[in-house]
Amino acid sequence: MYSQLFQHIVDTLEENILSDWQLEQYAEKIGYSKFYLTRQFKKETGLSIGAYIRRRRLAVSAFLLLHSDESILDISFECQFQSQEAFTRAFKELYQMPPGKYRNLMRTINFKEEQEMTSNEVKGWLLTGTNPSLYTIKADHEVFHTGSKSGYLGSTKPAEEGQFGTLMQVFSAKNWIGKRMKMSCFIKTKDAMKCGAWCRIDSKNGDLVQFDNMDNRSIHGTTDWNYYSIVLDVPEESAAIHFGVLLVGSGEVWIDGVSFEEVDHSVPSTNMTSSASKLPLEPVNLGFDEL
Repeated sequence: MYSQLFQHIVDTLEENILSDWQLEQYAEKIGYSKFYLTRQFKKETGLSIGAYIRRRRLAVSAFLLLHSDESILDISFECQFQSQEAFTRAFKELYQMPPGKYRNLMRTINFKEEQEMTSNEVKGWLLTGTNPSLYTIKADHEVFHTGSKSGYLGSTKPAEEGQFGTLMQVFSAKNWIGKRMKMSCFIKTKDAMKCGAWCRIDSKNGDLVQFDNMDNRSIHGTTDWNYYSIVLDVPEESAAIHFGVLLVGSGEVWIDGVSFEEVDHSVPSTNMTSSASKLPLEPVNLGFDEL
């Protein structure tokens, strides 16, 4: 489960992603040593703070290449690269093509997608929920955290608490049997009544085995990109893993950077189906005297 400190780290990084700051300045702003921050960040994401900042700056540069007419030189300096050559090398390493080619190719592709896109169709993803007709999904190339697109789920009509939609997919549990699995992602929201990432593991008979929908730490209102994680065990009887992002009521939510990794048992499970630890050790109020 992510911590308030980690959330504070991500918020600070995002607020100053294009600032010419050194790690010491981020640490001073957050109020911890740079060594402690680096350790905590690596533990949660598997990335160093420097690698995260670099990836985010490249994502910003991809957006600027696609949606502005700024020169590649200006974009490279705006995204804190020392030269256009250094920027081009880093961009090509992440996007597998130089920035100029990316600009030309992606503008053509995005134009075609806008012309051909069918509502509620995103390859590999499904729109489900109690009231899917109240929601829409898409791959959003205007708002993203890394890469060049994010997944979008938003209400198209007024929706109330108790009505929800999800952007989700399902895959086999075969490769995860016997492991503790961590699903992590970045989420951004706008006027969201209630939302969060979710993951559910089902048995071969379709019974729910493990589940977490962040109900005890749900996201509300308008928030910038933040990191969230779910940790579940995948027991022997598991057959299918369902995951995604859900939106209860009205609003908008974006999800990006979804990843799965095996973690050891030192990482606490967030499973919400295990109620054993919540049961009292002894019966209470047997005489009905307490109100």
